[in-house]
Amino acid sequence: MAFSIARDSSLVTAIGLAVALVAIVGTQVFGWEWGSGQLVPTAIGVGVAVIAIFVVLARRG
Repeated sequence: MAFSIARDSSLVTAIGLAVALVAIVGTQVFGWEWGSGQLVPTAIGVGVAVIAIFVVLARRG
């Protein structure tokens, strides 16, 4: 039951679209780049990676 959020494909798709939007806006408006030493893009990337691992493991069952 705790992993039911990861099985809801609509929610996972919405999260993915939100992350993509943040990445596009961050790159175009704020000048975020990987490896530039900025904390915000790195923190967002690490957070998204953790969520992706959680979703994959929850779907494997």
